Amino acid sequence: MSDEAAVANKQKLVSDLKVVISDTEELLRATAGSAGDKVGELRERIGLRLRDAKERLIDLEVAVVDKTKAAARATDDFVHEEPWKAVGVAAALGLALGVLIGRR
Repeated sequence: MSDEAAVANKQKLVSDLKVVISDTEELLRATAGSAGDKVGELRERIGLRLRDAKERLIDLEVAVVDKTKAAARATDDFVHEEPWKAVGVAAALGLALGVLIGRR
């Protein structure tokens, strides 16, 4: 798997985790009035796990941003160091896409 695909997968994971955390917070707010020891204990455990998940999500998001920046920097460095190779790669990709599109 390429680095871009890995970064995209991590970005999707971060997005999905944000949705899950948001839904869980909403569920906790909705059950705030529920009585009972078991419900209270469960809400407390879920609250702790939710805080842990948020912290890990922030760490993961920082890692994704760092990897994305590193990939962009590496690409920029390559283009500046090897401009003709970059032009050749871009032309080859353009030609390949043109052939694929032309076949449809």
